[in-house]
Amino acid sequence: MRITQAEAWLVTMRLEEPYSVAYRYSDSTTNVFFRLETDQGVFGLGCVAPDPEVTGETAEQTLQTLQGVVLPLVKGEDPLRITKLLEAAKPHLLGAPAALGALDLALHDLIGKVAGLPLWRLLGGYRESIATSMTIGILPEAETVERALHWIERGFRILKIKGGHDWEIDIARIRRVREAVGNEITIRFDANQGYTPEAALKFAWAASAARVELMEQPVAKHKVEELALVNSRSPLPIMADESLTTLSQAKELALHRSVSLFNIKLTKVGGIHEAMKMLSLADSSKIGIMIGCMDEASAGISAGLHLALARPEVTLADLDGHIGLEGDPTAGSVRVENGFLFPSHEPGLGCGGIR
Repeated sequence: MRITQAEAWLVTMRLEEPYSVAYRYSDSTTNVFFRLETDQGVFGLGCVAPDPEVTGETAEQTLQTLQGVVLPLVKGEDPLRITKLLEAAKPHLLGAPAALGALDLALHDLIGKVAGLPLWRLLGGYRESIATSMTIGILPEAETVERALHWIERGFRILKIKGGHDWEIDIARIRRVREAVGNEITIRFDANQGYTPEAALKFAWAASAARVELMEQPVAKHKVEELALVNSRSPLPIMADESLTTLSQAKELALHRSVSLFNIKLTKVGGIHEAMKMLSLADSSKIGIMIGCMDEASAGISAGLHLALARPEVTLADLDGHIGLEGDPTAGSVRVENGFLFPSHEPGLGCGGIR
């Protein structure tokens, strides 16, 4: 089997519910789709959601990289030699994790189709479903509570609340939500780099009384020493997100005990092949693992879900980026039921071919 052709294209989707985080407002997302075709009629589909703040790439840059760099590298190659192709591509894709991830996911989708099995079974088959959190952006107190109750009514039992502008306003929102939802609902908090170490610790101690499960990326992504300081003094487990995009960063975070948890997103780390390395590192370092997401079409969410289902090292999931996307061409690739995600039973990532 040989790769005969590849194509990449952009899909912009509006968010049913626009939202704000510490560093931006979002009302739409542009995903990059990448399709590999072979001489035996089998194809593989990848989907990524580049973000300059996280991956260092725009969607347009990722598209150009896939068209101008990746296709010439893989055309004529055997797609079943995934490791060979990805390791050969990596030197050409430094600083372009979304482009590497698009190639990675297309190759994994393809090999699942060749095997006739959903990818989560090929990668380990550890579990059949996983609970996901539902994200609530930065809103006034009353609206935050309203959205929390809305998602609970729809069956979600885990909420991730965004903040990072003002720790006192954030903790007031958290307390109001806890009062409204009771003690059986899990609450997570994501500061998206918005706090100083001092503010992060003040929030953490107040939030622990409100039974917040964890705090994600409290300080700026490049200030790893501040992250370690907060982690060493916080009563809440601290999770790295924007600070974690490469294996070398994962090693540094683990070495210095900078965090207690990793948020691994396939778009930002370069796909499943690279993510599996991080899983092993985290597991050996006793660091917890969440599989997270960007604002992604169901195809991208499906890839994260298959990895989360496959491996016992993964215990948490934040895979809600497809919910409320208007015009998702791969809608239906995953199923949501009472806050749990279930994969398609189709081979590979179960996303079809689209186009």
